[in-house]
Amino acid sequence: MTDTPTSALWPRLAAFPKAWMDALCIDGSMTLAEWIKLSRKLEIDGLEFYSGFLDLKDRSRWADYRRRVEDQGRCIPMLCCSPDFTHPDPQFRKREIDKEKGWIDMTRELGGEYCRVLSGQRRPEVPRSDGLAWCRECIHECLGHAKANGVTLVIENHYKDNYWTYPEFARKMDVFCELVDSIEDDHFGVNYDPSNTLLAGEDPLELLKRVKHRVRTMHASDRYLAEGTIEDLKKEENVEGYAARLRHGEIGKGLNDYDAIFGQLRSVGFAGWISIEDGINGLGELQRSVAFLRSKINLHWKDRLS
Repeated sequence: MTDTPTSALWPRLAAFPKAWMDALCIDGSMTLAEWIKLSRKLEIDGLEFYSGFLDLKDRSRWADYRRRVEDQGRCIPMLCCSPDFTHPDPQFRKREIDKEKGWIDMTRELGGEYCRVLSGQRRPEVPRSDGLAWCRECIHECLGHAKANGVTLVIENHYKDNYWTYPEFARKMDVFCELVDSIEDDHFGVNYDPSNTLLAGEDPLELLKRVKHRVRTMHASDRYLAEGTIEDLKKEENVEGYAARLRHGEIGKGLNDYDAIFGQLRSVGFAGWISIEDGINGLGELQRSVAFLRSKINLHWKDRLS
């Protein structure tokens, strides 16, 4: 099994099956065992799981999936979850807290260290002040359970869950940073995704400058618009799921400056997990993204690697 993030001297790479989400979460046309087997073709250190994988509904099977990954000499460092803490109904929010606590349990049993949280959907009827207050309250409710299980909650500067109607409440930098700054806890940090900042019409390097000391994990991706503009994308925000014009592209060929990003992360001693969200156009693309990121890690952390 690979070193855990806390013992590593440089970032480790994981992969997230972005191209196969519907197959793993909706129609079952790919099993989790098949994804784990397919991932052998990637030069990575771990696999990021998603709480909505159909095969994870049966808790008795969690240990088996952990074993399958660890038999490859890898681990499952992160669990990607999408709690929705911005609903006006307090009973709805309580159910979301209970879900997140269940996902923290899943993270622990899978051998993971990091469990994602989100703010929730940006419902048009919810004022900013109420949404921020509800998010803080819900995250604090989850933190005690996370600590008891040795799990760190990481909040992502998110665009939109695949299966949500509205985009992320804390999508914009000022809202996201206000939320992050209001929660000081050793078991809480940031999952930084530079591409999502681009989709918010903002500078990913500016966001990183503001939160780099809180970054514990990262989603690596590159984005581009297949057609139209960011303004066209904004008009489609209330369409369920990702807008059709949005594309995940091969890392290193999009808009993100990974030398600048890794330079900032290296300056604060980052040595956490980087999980790759890529592969929409097939496994070959994902393999090239792995190679690109591996080369950049070797460049920016070369003193630690020697």
